[in-house]
Amino acid sequence: MIVRKYYQPDAPDPVLSNDLVISLARRHLPSLEAVTGIDETGGEARVYFLDRDYVFKVQRPQQLRSWTSLAKEVRFLQQIELDDPELPIPRVEGYGREGDVEYILMTRMGGDAAVRTPIPEAARKPALEALGRVVRRIHAIQQEPIRASGLFPEEHTPEDLRAGVAEDVEEYAELFQKRGIGWPFPFSPTDLIARAQAEVPDESPAVALHTNPGPTHTFVDPATGAFVGLIDFGDAYIGHPAHDLGRWPDPRDRAAVLSGYRAAGEPEPGFFAFWPVATVLADLLVMYRNEKIRAAAQEDLIGIVEGWTR
Repeated sequence: MIVRKYYQPDAPDPVLSNDLVISLARRHLPSLEAVTGIDETGGEARVYFLDRDYVFKVQRPQQLRSWTSLAKEVRFLQQIELDDPELPIPRVEGYGREGDVEYILMTRMGGDAAVRTPIPEAARKPALEALGRVVRRIHAIQQEPIRASGLFPEEHTPEDLRAGVAEDVEEYAELFQKRGIGWPFPFSPTDLIARAQAEVPDESPAVALHTNPGPTHTFVDPATGAFVGLIDFGDAYIGHPAHDLGRWPDPRDRAAVLSGYRAAGEPEPGFFAFWPVATVLADLLVMYRNEKIRAAAQEDLIGIVEGWTR
């Protein structure tokens, strides 16, 4: 699904007082001293920086979506830490509710988001390969406790995947028209749906996904461009692992992420059967959002679809 709509867009969204934030955070870390900043650039959350090394994350009520869940994020982060404690992700220090305030207290990731930090060309491929290795290890954690939590929606059966293809292509065709892009392919949306659905395998792997390990949530060292870590697990769901590797706009970047992913362990059977379909959907997203590399994404998509018809 492309858009999961906010279902209470008019809900009040007050900035919490520093005193309230500190008092709640000190329930878990009594040594905390002060709120040192606020970040409102996230999609669904507001983050309060505490001292130098911690963040206090709260759900913004007017940006709540059906799949957004701080409780789910806590569960995911805790399972990853339990199974693979060396992974560079935030560590949960506390979770709770106070009235209408739901929050996570966690460690602060070093570096800065890649979307705000240009990565030097020489460092780009190594950084994205490092990200790919981390994503592969996240996909390798125990899945039974994740499912048993009841917090993670599931969309991974062949029927789910085929329905997702149809929904996404139809929605992008509509969005392209609204943006004035038109439909710039030598095949119709209906034809693309049919061809992509035919490529969906009858059996596929299913894992808990980050859902968007792209430039917004990938942190790098501002000085060197080296990969630092991955944040924001609140939109997780159980789906096909290929969906987690298509969130970098440039097809070359996606190839680097895939290279690192494979280096950390060959994907399960059924991964590569669906990978081209996931890439087509990623290209459609890029064409809608990123005019600078729209032509590259269009060429990539057409090449994939032409390969299906040979």
